[in-house]
Amino acid sequence: MHGLATEPVHEQLNDQRFDDHIADINRLCDSFRDLKPGTEVSYVDPIHNAEETRVVSLFSNIGSAPGSGFIEAGDQEAVTRMLGIQWQLGLRPEYVMPWNVHPWYTPGQPNGKLAPEQIAAGLKPLLRMLALVPRASALVAHGTEAHKLAALLLKTENPLLWRRGFKVYKVRSLSGRSFAGSPARQAQWLDDMQQAYADAMARCGLPRRGQ
Repeated sequence: MHGLATEPVHEQLNDQRFDDHIADINRLCDSFRDLKPGTEVSYVDPIHNAEETRVVSLFSNIGSAPGSGFIEAGDQEAVTRMLGIQWQLGLRPEYVMPWNVHPWYTPGQPNGKLAPEQIAAGLKPLLRMLALVPRASALVAHGTEAHKLAALLLKTENPLLWRRGFKVYKVRSLSGRSFAGSPARQAQWLDDMQQAYADAMARCGLPRRGQ
């Protein structure tokens, strides 16, 4: 799973990047890389499933490209927090599609704070990905950049959104300075995120753990 797998597992997952259930998404990622030669674009881990996806996790990817080669929630602490939320809710990975605000990375460099034009450049890739996950009807935007891209998405008034009754949730980023605070505040932030995902699951007809 994200950030927790051993190297042999990542090698195995790399071999599965173009399996039927995720191939269209990862070919889309390849097409973005081709648009900007010399950049890196992270793939979607094949534990996810385009046909089964109900909820999109949109990450403000201001750091460096993950060494795994797959889209992740942020640093190792962020990955652990995200997995914890999913486990507590019983939200299985095939029902979630991770995505980055700005698909591109400069090799060896963190993205840093994304400029407005970089955020805007992520709108078309996001719409193209959403077209490939026909059952998705909720998006949880993590962090400032993700909030801004989600707002741009809603302004498009794309028919895809109203046909699905699409809803956007805005929560904090899972890593870095965004999660610097007292244990009590961090617990509240995690609870807010869990509530957002719980509501998204309910909208999509997904049962929570224990239900």
